[in-house]
Amino acid sequence: MNSFNSHLLKTIESKKSHLCVGLDINPEGFINKNTTIEDLKYHTQKVISATEDLAVAFKPNLGFYERWGSEGFKWLEETMEVFEDDTIVIGDAKRGDIGNTAEQYAISLFDHFGFDAVTISPYMGFDSIKPFIENPKKGVFVLCKTSNPSSVDFQNLKLEENSLFEIVAKKCIEWNKEGNVGIVVGATAPEEILNVRKVAPDLPLLIPGVGAQGGNLEKSMKYGNKDGKCLINVSRGIIFSSDLSEKSIRNSAKEYVDKMRKFRDE
Repeated sequence: MNSFNSHLLKTIESKKSHLCVGLDINPEGFINKNTTIEDLKYHTQKVISATEDLAVAFKPNLGFYERWGSEGFKWLEETMEVFEDDTIVIGDAKRGDIGNTAEQYAISLFDHFGFDAVTISPYMGFDSIKPFIENPKKGVFVLCKTSNPSSVDFQNLKLEENSLFEIVAKKCIEWNKEGNVGIVVGATAPEEILNVRKVAPDLPLLIPGVGAQGGNLEKSMKYGNKDGKCLINVSRGIIFSSDLSEKSIRNSAKEYVDKMRKFRDE
């Protein structure tokens, strides 16, 4: 079956990389406090140009575009036109709503903007997920165990013998009938990556939190990378590296990719 997950795995294998570059580009990341949206557009193109041959995927964070209103949506549309056709682009939208509304979000993200996959919140259950997984060639990454400190408020609650995030992982297996469901699990709690991988050994993991958030790259690779099925997301550690030049951005991305290859082969 020509599913999103099979396409992702083939891309990982062909590029010998697990890097996902998070496009969380905001003016606060620049020394110049007069940074404009045009400056952000230019920097976005610079990041993509410097890293596209090294990255398996890019993950534009919609919040960083939506803050600019209609100009932000235009910037997102322009960003989507920059990528090569074979580049996987994940919309970091974290959508989760009732079925009819979810269907509108799916049309927007997949048909209008052209994302290959999106991040989804499972809190409202299957009918909020269903519109996003009907096309096998389009994928979702379901928020399971996230990297933010307050994720423990809900995700670590015990229900009988399992934590809530482990139950979400089990549900993702049920939802993966079309081969297009993955799981988001943060790098800041490596032992929980291992728990999720035990529950869902065959689903791809999207692992944020490496770099500025302090997640452990080595353990993320060793615990999460079963049969090559993981993406390691790095945002600020690449997009705001050193002097913000294309050279420094590329050097940072290459350093991460080299480490991933080393840990994978050990």
